[in-house]
Amino acid sequence: MSRRSGILEFAVLGLLRESPMHGYELRKRLNTSLGVFRAFSYGTLYPCLKTLVANGWLIEEPGNAPEDALAASLAGRRAKIVYRLTAAGKEHFEELLSHTGPDTWEDESFAARFAFFGQTERDVRMRVLEGRRSRLEERLEKMRASLARTRERLDDYTLELQRHGMESVEREVRWLNELIESERAGRDRRRPGPPDETAK
Repeated sequence: MSRRSGILEFAVLGLLRESPMHGYELRKRLNTSLGVFRAFSYGTLYPCLKTLVANGWLIEEPGNAPEDALAASLAGRRAKIVYRLTAAGKEHFEELLSHTGPDTWEDESFAARFAFFGQTERDVRMRVLEGRRSRLEERLEKMRASLARTRERLDDYTLELQRHGMESVEREVRWLNELIESERAGRDRRRPGPPDETAK
């Protein structure tokens, strides 16, 4: 399983833990709630759903609205299928939620994990946040070292691009420091998410 498909499975299980949904609703939630999935298609989602059903983590049910089924049959289409999390699926999601290894600190994984922090134990949140901060501090150190070595050879625009990248990482490290401090103080998490990358 690729890392991206693993992240998608995690996100789908997490969203379905909140309530059953059909594919269209799931794709919409993945796109709007979890920005990491902005550019993915039904061709990615439905194989993932089929795998989760085959593993016994989801079940497929016909849509509830009778008018939907009637409209679909008159148009020659299948009625919408609703996906529901099974008890085994909930248990599997709980296992995934408790994982704190290095893969949870990477860009795409972290964004998906953070979206479900409201369902995550505080000690797990702390390990993921501290791991993410450590990973970004390593990245920042490498960026600074690279810039120091190559500064004289870079044109003004490339130099500005590198500075912009460093500032973005520095902003996220500051944000993580605030989150970690808040977690340590035991305050409830009701604050906005990470800075919008498009606004930087």
